[in-house]
Amino acid sequence: MRKLTVFNHISLDGYFVSANGDMSWAHRGSDDPEYQAFVSGNASGDSEMLFGRVTYDMMASFWPTPIARQQMPVVADKMNNGRKVVFSRKMDKATWNNTKLVKGNLVEEVKKMKAGEGPDMVIMGSGSIIAQLAAAGLIDTYLIVVNPVALGDGRTLFEGLPNMLSLKLKSSRTFNNGKTFLTYEA
Repeated sequence: MRKLTVFNHISLDGYFVSANGDMSWAHRGSDDPEYQAFVSGNASGDSEMLFGRVTYDMMASFWPTPIARQQMPVVADKMNNGRKVVFSRKMDKATWNNTKLVKGNLVEEVKKMKAGEGPDMVIMGSGSIIAQLAAAGLIDTYLIVVNPVALGDGRTLFEGLPNMLSLKLKSSRTFNNGKTFLTYEA
């Protein structure tokens, strides 16, 4: 069975995007060499990336650009050439390199994907699909980077979750830039 992991940044007050959908705050402190090495190491994995439409549009508008390749060449290469799936009922076509568009029922489609062949999968951003898949018990691991900022308002990863989700902390790591990386298992 393929594993499904969430990788996301949150603020100290628990938001993954601000009230206006901004997540640029998550890039503060990215010039820390220890943190850069961590990010590049994460990008070297072979996971298939899953996105909701909003996150997909944001990622597809940034990672293919010259600025992305200049700032984070290892991550840009992985993002642009890695296997990607976007879940959307409204999109007609996914144009970013190596992306498959899935329009069916999210939970049923992910169940099929987990039972199928292929590498493990990772969701980045995409809070609306995280909440749905968490409620269905389909997420195995949560990798969370807690950023030393408070936004005051925004969206949580688990917005609309119908029941409490209990997780088990497996590891933690703190970086010189003040970010803390937490690994939880469902």
